[in-house]
Amino acid sequence: MQPRIEKLSEKKLVGKSLKMSLITNKTTELWKGFMPKVKMIQNKVGSDFISMQIYDKSLNFKDFNPQTEFTKYAMIETSKFENIPEEMETRILKGGLYAVFVHKGMAIDFPKTSQYIFNQWLPNSEYELDQREHFELLGAKYNPTDKNSEEEVWIPIKYRENIST
Repeated sequence: MQPRIEKLSEKKLVGKSLKMSLITNKTTELWKGFMPKVKMIQNKVGSDFISMQIYDKSLNFKDFNPQTEFTKYAMIETSKFENIPEEMETRILKGGLYAVFVHKGMAIDFPKTSQYIFNQWLPNSEYELDQREHFELLGAKYNPTDKNSEEEVWIPIKYRENIST
């Protein structure tokens, strides 16, 4: 599973967020609170949804475990922040360099894709993790309970610093 490397432009996002960990996973609750209000969001760009994770800046992913807390967002892109529905928040996705993987299969199988990215691909690549937003782009082929589902996994990267002397 080789990624494509893409430079992403800044994006304006509107949605909801919840703090959670893998053990206290509130993803279903987050999306159930977001989806009924999507029609109220104005100036939408496209129909794809974004599932975004923000991790603490001090986190070393080697220390990531099921209790590690992060903030997860259910969002959609907009062209401008105007008339934001109550209970919704705005967020600027900074953009930058990303490795984009395609996860095929059900959501329950996502840990296998994640393990490959962080334990195999990243350590053997010319890149290292960058401290920016991680997200999944959920398009028309996405269905969390369908074995034929597809989603794009966007991992923030930067060129590995050369430490040799």
